Amino acid sequence: MTRTISSPSAKIDAFLRDQNVPTPFVVVDVDLVEERYVQLVEAIPQARVYYAVKANPALAIIERLVRLGSAFDVASPAEIDRCLEAGAKPDDISYGNTIKKRRDIAYATSCGVRRFTIDVEAELDKVAAEAPGASVCVRLRHECGGADWPLSRKFGAEAPDVVRVLGLAAEAGMESGVSFHVGSQQRDLLAWDDTLSVVAEIIDRARNQGANPTFVNLGGGFPGTYREASPAITAYGTAVRAAIAKWFPDGIAEIMVEPGRYLVADAGVLRSEVVLVSRRSPEDSERWVYLDCGKFHGLAETMDEAIRYRLRTPHDGQLSGPVVLAGPTCDSADVLYEKSAYELPLALAEGDMVDILSTGAYTTTYSSVGFNGFPPLHEHYV
Repeated sequence: MTRTISSPSAKIDAFLRDQNVPTPFVVVDVDLVEERYVQLVEAIPQARVYYAVKANPALAIIERLVRLGSAFDVASPAEIDRCLEAGAKPDDISYGNTIKKRRDIAYATSCGVRRFTIDVEAELDKVAAEAPGASVCVRLRHECGGADWPLSRKFGAEAPDVVRVLGLAAEAGMESGVSFHVGSQQRDLLAWDDTLSVVAEIIDRARNQGANPTFVNLGGGFPGTYREASPAITAYGTAVRAAIAKWFPDGIAEIMVEPGRYLVADAGVLRSEVVLVSRRSPEDSERWVYLDCGKFHGLAETMDEAIRYRLRTPHDGQLSGPVVLAGPTCDSADVLYEKSAYELPLALAEGDMVDILSTGAYTTTYSSVGFNGFPPLHEHYV
């Protein structure tokens, strides 16, 4: 049975009891990453997992996933190097960023990487020139309704263009497939069914025009555990398997999934110290709580209050009241939550520790290298 991670693991709590670790920091239990990987493979057994390295590129995580048999979705040469350093095979690496310098394509090819994601003809031309005979995955644009963190603005082509680029890839002698992404933290189980109906039509049209797409990349979107509830991974698995069977009754040679958040988010906790608790006026019921970690230290996904993390304090269970949560920098944009009706205990005070749960994904690499002179977010793996 799939376990819902509602609180940190015993190993993380043991680490957090060491009061000598300077804040802010993230601590990740790599065993929980393995647990999530196994759960996803059981939920969608016909799909090959390509871990989205950008979610957390820690060597400890990648090494564990290599041992489990995972493949990897990368966005840069540095991520290729990290995967190879961890023991991944070049054939198990997919260069999923649709925006690549020619020299980066050439470097990936020199490392043995043979699969590249594209969404326009100009990018196909670069791949054909620098990686002749490579495999290309043409990304379909998706509206990302139901996702807390949409990805539709920057990536993907409309269906007719996907068909056209698939044809051009076939003319260039390249293996091809179709990819899409339903948006990060997708809570609508029908999102994959809606998009696979379009993908199936694209593949039929492409085959009628002489192309032969042989694989489908379902992207990511599987959720972490934040403030709003999401279905269990077993429910996602049931929905995705049903959609695959419905739209590809004769099967498809290869199916990929690219989880990032789902594998690593719940495995991590970010600990931050309260720097100041204040009221703008004596009459205000709303307190401002300033932490030593903000948007520039790894909590960038609080932008527009899109990802709403769960919080834990030493005073939980006591009387609470409304707060605005903010970071420590001299920047007015460094406000985490102002409109999402967060409440924290009235006893919360300077020097208390606040644990921000499910922060194993998209925190360490979002941290600035030294904005306002604050050091990057520290990271620990247990």
